[in-house]
Amino acid sequence: MSGRARLALCAAAATLMASCALLPLVNGPSWLLELLPLVVVQSGVGAVARRVPLARPLTVAAQAVTTLLLLTVVFARGHAIAGLIPGPETFRYFAELLRQGSQDVSQYAIPAPLTDGIRLMLIGGALVIGLLVDTLAVTFRSAAPAGLPLLALYSVAAGLSQGGPDWLWFLVAAGGYLMLLLAEGRDRLAQWGRVFGAVPRAQGGGEGGTVTPVRSGRRIGAVALGVALLVPLALPAMQDGLLAEGGTGAGTGSGRGGTISAVNPLVSLRDSVNTTDDRTVLSVRTSTTDISDLYLRIVSLDDFDGTTWKPAQRHVVGVPDTFPAPAGLRPDVRRDTLRTTVKAADWYAQDWLPMPYPPSKVEIGGSWRYEPVGMTLVGDHGQTTRGRTYQVSSLDVRPTAEQLASAPEPPDELRRAYTKVPDQLPDVVARTAREVTAGAKNHYEEAVRLQDWFSTDGGFEYDTQVAVGSGPDAIANFLRKKQGFCVHFSFAMAAMARTLGIPARVAVGFAPGTPQPDGSVAVSLKDAHAWPELYFQGVGWTRFEPTPTRGVVPSYTQSVTPGTSQPDQSLPSRHGSANPSAAPSAGDHCKPEVCDTPSAAAVPAGGGGRGPWWFALIALAALVVLAVPLSPLLWRARMRSVRLGGHARTDAGAAAQALAAWQELTDSAWDLGIPPDESLTPRGAADRIIRLGRLDRPAGAAVHRVADALEQVLYAPHPRPAPGVADDVRRATGALHGTASRASRLRARFLPRSAVQVLWTASARWSALRARATAPRPRPSAR
Repeated sequence: MSGRARLALCAAAATLMASCALLPLVNGPSWLLELLPLVVVQSGVGAVARRVPLARPLTVAAQAVTTLLLLTVVFARGHAIAGLIPGPETFRYFAELLRQGSQDVSQYAIPAPLTDGIRLMLIGGALVIGLLVDTLAVTFRSAAPAGLPLLALYSVAAGLSQGGPDWLWFLVAAGGYLMLLLAEGRDRLAQWGRVFGAVPRAQGGGEGGTVTPVRSGRRIGAVALGVALLVPLALPAMQDGLLAEGGTGAGTGSGRGGTISAVNPLVSLRDSVNTTDDRTVLSVRTSTTDISDLYLRIVSLDDFDGTTWKPAQRHVVGVPDTFPAPAGLRPDVRRDTLRTTVKAADWYAQDWLPMPYPPSKVEIGGSWRYEPVGMTLVGDHGQTTRGRTYQVSSLDVRPTAEQLASAPEPPDELRRAYTKVPDQLPDVVARTAREVTAGAKNHYEEAVRLQDWFSTDGGFEYDTQVAVGSGPDAIANFLRKKQGFCVHFSFAMAAMARTLGIPARVAVGFAPGTPQPDGSVAVSLKDAHAWPELYFQGVGWTRFEPTPTRGVVPSYTQSVTPGTSQPDQSLPSRHGSANPSAAPSAGDHCKPEVCDTPSAAAVPAGGGGRGPWWFALIALAALVVLAVPLSPLLWRARMRSVRLGGHARTDAGAAAQALAAWQELTDSAWDLGIPPDESLTPRGAADRIIRLGRLDRPAGAAVHRVADALEQVLYAPHPRPAPGVADDVRRATGALHGTASRASRLRARFLPRSAVQVLWTASARWSALRARATAPRPRPSAR
């Protein structure tokens, strides 16, 4: 096998090995088995084209066309001409698949189902990377830069991966790249023949001349790979090396067997709480006159990793006509049925459907899926709430304090899942929970004491201007500083409840909105809220409100006896004030250091105010609009600075300076309406500039001195340096501007005629490139 063929084979293998990093992202490896023959065909076409041989651009073009044909046969055969040739319908179908794939990527958690869109993105992306690697490493014989597309492929997989064995895929991808480098080095050594200085091998030992360099390369690669893996673990500033475990995905579990979930909806809290445009998100009409408990719940966060709360991965099913009763709710607990109509704003695009909890029936158009554990609806294939109107039938559960206090222990499976806390949670969290709830007789009293401690007794302040840090110590910092907003209060209370053995999770949605004169309720962006939900067997998931001055404290936790925080257990649940809190659930201001913490990542997605990226794009567009008409002026100013700013230190430098000075003088005259005449000698051209420019004697002498310096460079066997030639150009140019009209000066500044040289240069280079591409390449001579 020739060295070029071996290099092409290694390039294809490196692409496939790097593509293995994408395996944890989807269910099943079938797409990789489809990719294998496609990469082989792509690499084989390149090898044949180089064997012909074709010019390098034609080789790349042949591989690109082949890649397009392969994708057409695999994905769009029914939309192609004769099932092979792509046409307009083919490209429209590809665009639709890519659109669906991008929606699926944002919709599903890892591992996502292998939809057609995701399959096209995986296989098509890997083929594009394979084309780049083959072009760089084989066609242009430069294997080192080929590591960049391989690195990009691995980085995408590592960035999206969810706590899998990333180090294993790094080893596989790095091994492919090192193999490619070794193959290129061996091919280069083979072209030079026997390597001098190698220790001869015994007779029959094979090609001994290349063994030593190859072995050295392998050793260097192995050492570099080991350093890349182990050094990050030894540096304290790097918390997560390539061998570190954990991930940043939304949810827990392996997700095998078709487990999917939507993306974490908590990434836009700062957009909602910081917006100055407090627009209405939802317009709500309900069958009850008491809206104090009209919380619109979007999603529950039941996965706690010590840093933040995330929605766990769940199975989703089709939306049932009638939802089952919520888990743990006994028939003897009082409840009323509410009917609520919700209209979402045209700009509010949320994947999760805001609903009162617990819902029993939803009437909505579009493509939605039902998650039974959280009793939530999530959009399917890009479906959002934008402009949707829907009706929700829900239960208004009204437990008594006695029913909550006498609740039995929950089922073991539920208790284990919702009381789990990570080992890295600071001890102060559990210790504080025990101190606050000391003397409580049951979990219900513990929950009420926690709520009262946060909202009234513990000295906490609602403040969006405080930074409580990030990572596992965020909750500890919040408990110490006692300042934060709804996210910090709900996160801390849920974590402390879990340490006490109370099943807990965090709910995200909207607090009760503002009543309107027409009887509706307006829910705005600043009503976005987070609150803890605690589980009591017989009642189910129960809302608590630890955030001071925000939301409405549930009536089954309100004390009726002065001087005590315990509710009257003999009375049924009574609702709080019918008027919701006038203050929004999120502050008007939020510092970046607060909102960028993991604890601050909790609010429903939605079209908040235009963020800084929008204004950055506007500024960039304005710069482009200004730069295009000013580009000739900027180019001339740059050329003038380069030509007249140098200082000659050698004879060669003096010659280059004289040539640049003459070029600047003739260009300046050209800008003012005196075009250059290539048929004249430098002295004749100088006389022409002086005559047409109507220059006086001192300026004319300066022009002649520049011409003399040019003649020295062109004709003298030993050119003399010409000091002050740049000053002479400036003096002559100033005189030319002094004799020109105002219109000529303005045109010379903003539309210089000499700028046309840029187009001439680009045209000449394009012609040269075309000539090289079309020139026949001689066959390599046999060695």
